[in-house]
Amino acid sequence: MSTEILRYAAFTDRPEGGNPAGVVLDAAALSAADMQRIAAEIDFAETAFVTGRDGDAYLVRYFSPIAEVPFCGHATVATAIALAERGHDGRIRFGTPVGEIEIETTADATGPRASFTSVDTDLAELPAASLERLLELLGLERSALSWTLPPKLAFAGNWHPVLVIDDPSAFDGFTFDPAAVRAYMDEQGWPATITVLHPLAVTGEEPMRFEARNLFPVGRITEDPATGSAAASVGGYLRALGVVVPPARVVIEQGRHVGRPGELTVDIPERGGITVGGGAVAMAAPEARDVPRA
Repeated sequence: MSTEILRYAAFTDRPEGGNPAGVVLDAAALSAADMQRIAAEIDFAETAFVTGRDGDAYLVRYFSPIAEVPFCGHATVATAIALAERGHDGRIRFGTPVGEIEIETTADATGPRASFTSVDTDLAELPAASLERLLELLGLERSALSWTLPPKLAFAGNWHPVLVIDDPSAFDGFTFDPAAVRAYMDEQGWPATITVLHPLAVTGEEPMRFEARNLFPVGRITEDPATGSAAASVGGYLRALGVVVPPARVVIEQGRHVGRPGELTVDIPERGGITVGGGAVAMAAPEARDVPRA
């Protein structure tokens, strides 16, 4: 049986920008092993698989090159736009391992856009020992951290450690050993990214803007170019700390450090899930391949 594999760049209007995602719209006949093998072969941060329907909701699973992940924002945006381009536009729902996600697809002068609303957010303390280990892994001193935006664990479908660095040279200059960071993330049970933020415009300007680096060592990838789930977590983080007065919009720039710049818009309501939006564009023609069944 032939399987059609799509490749989209999300949170951008250029194929060479944003975050690449694999998309398989008809994965009903694929086993988990099949999906894992395809994701490893595509070798993007994540690939989304539409495994069927539950009423009017599309059932979606997400795989990195090394494991299934509970949720992936950029692959959600890519999948929604792929469906919209095939006539399934407007408001759609995805049934995911973290719960039901609502997506709105639209089009403007720059092309198609999709916005997803995350599950409800949560915030937790980042244990002192975990923070110290993270700083050690990134070669950062505690003094590099923001005085006003403290390190936390933020949740909007996945738990993300969030560190904020005020000094742009420290933000641009930190480096890390991908294998050591991957091992620590696995040890801590963090399935997604480590989010490091730098404020670009926090007070006196609207919307608030940040630049993000999201560490995600999987295969050849070290940093994720654009991370929707992390952006949703950042929205919940800012709301819980009282940094924004909802309803508010935040813009996150990401991908400059890996040569794939993109932009994510984050809309923060008074309560409930965070809405993250952006564009997506096909990177290449669909590929049909015969997938040996596991």
